[in-house]
Amino acid sequence: MGKWIGVDLDGTLAYYDGAMGHNIGHPLKPMLARVKDWLASGVEVRIFTARAGDPSQLPHIRAWLQQQGLPELAITDRKDFDMAALYDDKAIRIQRNTGRICGACYRMRVGK
Repeated sequence: MGKWIGVDLDGTLAYYDGAMGHNIGHPLKPMLARVKDWLASGVEVRIFTARAGDPSQLPHIRAWLQQQGLPELAITDRKDFDMAALYDDKAIRIQRNTGRICGACYRMRVGK
């Protein structure tokens, strides 16, 4: 396996309204286009989602990906040493090997 990019589903690749069921929101076009560009360039993309922990979600995720014109991608909830990057609406960037939040990369919002 080579390096791969993880893309979160809910809130990153698909609209997320806070409800967790078998329905997946509409595609977020900027990220969908980015994923398609990566795939066209030969980059491995995996869907990185907590939903992968529930096997009943997998057929719904696969169907949604197919409806968006994406090939069958690996779906996971686990990182490994070949992950090159993660795109996620909940991630906070940390400076490597320091444990410090990258202040220039992240601005904490209190409340909503």
